[in-house]
Amino acid sequence: MKNIVNKNVLKIKPYEPGKPIEEVERELGLKNVIKLASNENPLGSSLRALSAIKKKLGTLNRYPDGNCFYLKNKLAKKLGLKPQNLIFGNGSDELIDVVIKTFVGPDEEVLTSKVSFVEYEIVSRSNNRKFRDIPLKNFKYDLRAIKMAIGKNTKAIFIANPNNPTGTYVNKKELEDFLRGLPKNIIVVLDEAYNEFVDVKDFPKGLNYINKNVILLRTFSKTYGLAGLRIGYAIARPEFIECMNRVRQPFNVNLLAQAAALEAIDDIAFLGRTRKITLDGKKYLYRELDRLGFPYVSSVANFILIDLKQDCRIVFNKLLKEGVIVRPMGTYNLKNFIRVTIGTKKENTRFINSLRRIL
Repeated sequence: MKNIVNKNVLKIKPYEPGKPIEEVERELGLKNVIKLASNENPLGSSLRALSAIKKKLGTLNRYPDGNCFYLKNKLAKKLGLKPQNLIFGNGSDELIDVVIKTFVGPDEEVLTSKVSFVEYEIVSRSNNRKFRDIPLKNFKYDLRAIKMAIGKNTKAIFIANPNNPTGTYVNKKELEDFLRGLPKNIIVVLDEAYNEFVDVKDFPKGLNYINKNVILLRTFSKTYGLAGLRIGYAIARPEFIECMNRVRQPFNVNLLAQAAALEAIDDIAFLGRTRKITLDGKKYLYRELDRLGFPYVSSVANFILIDLKQDCRIVFNKLLKEGVIVRPMGTYNLKNFIRVTIGTKKENTRFINSLRRIL
């Protein structure tokens, strides 16, 4: 195998997704299992998006619009941008791959933080690019340390803001201090997958920085509830987007995803309900975790990183038997931590009651 498989592939730890509800119900013989493991929207999807999908079912024999023309124009208008500032992908995961292939050469490196979105490392190594990560400081990106770590081969720096899996963020001053004086050949990627959940005033508005060498990544998976359709987008200077379009696969965003996103953009009521249930749920979980005596990391996303003070895998398995799926953090070397998605009021209550019973 070593002489056949790309040696960088053998260094990659496979991505570990949250266990599907169907799998847990089948394995353990349970019903009414709830999943709080993958930061999905607990309200489901916009009804307007679902209606748009139904209308397109009769056209599945046709290839989708490879340029996402209507979606691109609508989103550009909403954001106050030009269509040339946008590129769409099969989830923001694909766009991470496109960014690295477009801007990072074989002898150049990707720099980011430890305990962040694992796709930055997986995609870098699978593309034979060098990769380095810098330790967090108090569960946050240490931008000063990352800046000091920049070397002659550093080409792209990924910053998840808010960060997954910690839920922390870098504020406006920290980001601007970091961007000031960076080498002009370095690309900074701000991954804003959870930006719609942010409830703090000093969070930086990524759109203010795209005139620099900054690329924003966003997604329809979280607040828009379209995770199963895989659609994300990047925002950058037109000349960057033009080069990225040379790399992306043709017809990379399927027909149903485009139709759903086109309607979901305008469903302001659905987005408002999603944000409210998340913020209310976060307050409830904070309060109950305080009562139970479990420390947690303050989050500006739709999930919470919780310190159980014991082996997370043991607690994870006990919660599974209760029909509650959470995310164990052992693969991030956070052996006592779980990450819990903020769900509906009923789901949050069930999680807390199960946690109380087993611990």
